[in-house]
Amino acid sequence: MNSATDLQSDGLEEAKKAPGQILQAELVEAMDALTRSSLRLFLSGLSAGLDIGFSLFLVAVVQTLGQGSLSEPVLKILVGMMYSFGFILVVVGRSELFTEQTSLAILPLLSRQASFKMVIRLWGIVYVANLIGAMLFAVLVVIIGPALGVIDVKVFGELSRSIVVHPGWVILLSGMLAGWLMGLLSWLVYAGRDTISQILIVFLITSVIGLGHLHHCIVGSVEVLAGVFADPGTTLADYGHFLLWTTAGNALGGVIFVSLLKYGHAHASQYERKSKY
Repeated sequence: MNSATDLQSDGLEEAKKAPGQILQAELVEAMDALTRSSLRLFLSGLSAGLDIGFSLFLVAVVQTLGQGSLSEPVLKILVGMMYSFGFILVVVGRSELFTEQTSLAILPLLSRQASFKMVIRLWGIVYVANLIGAMLFAVLVVIIGPALGVIDVKVFGELSRSIVVHPGWVILLSGMLAGWLMGLLSWLVYAGRDTISQILIVFLITSVIGLGHLHHCIVGSVEVLAGVFADPGTTLADYGHFLLWTTAGNALGGVIFVSLLKYGHAHASQYERKSKY
């Protein structure tokens, strides 16, 4: 018969997944993506690039409606929270997003289940597909938002300039924080037991990205490209500056702060659990 301590331990295990369990789920998901056909990866990445654009749509709508009627702090908080919507569509909808894969795809490489060539293939296909989707949505939102009267076209320029105005080192470090959060997002979503908890996790983490104005290479591409298409003050050179430093930061943040640290922690946890039996 189990003791009270054993019962409490069993109950805790049911309510809270062990690091090794999360790692195994992440490895299965990562291997599925790594072995998927190029066409399926591209279509999933394209879907993610399009879906995440709804973050910009809501941000621009709230920014337009709130200007002049809400105080600046309240408006900034609301705008920051709108960033989460596109991420919820992507993560819960199981589309492939580059900033999730920067950390996720490294795990099979660390466990020697995949090669570096497989990881580079996955990153390349998903990244290009995400950017194409982001560009297509940027074109669409610049056309339809002002036509419906829900977005002031000047908002696109304001949003894009606030992203590209920073020097490269600031964007790099900001991108590292965003990449770190996106890697944690993937990890925590697997720790969630149901869809509602997963949605709440996505909302909380991506709201930090929005409220903190952290640089994310895919949703930021929608924002900056919308500015390029709608505002002469934002140029393709500005976009290139943004994309270079943000992509580097996102990748470094996901790999260093999540993949290496979480893998080391979870792998050590599995070893310790096995050694007890």
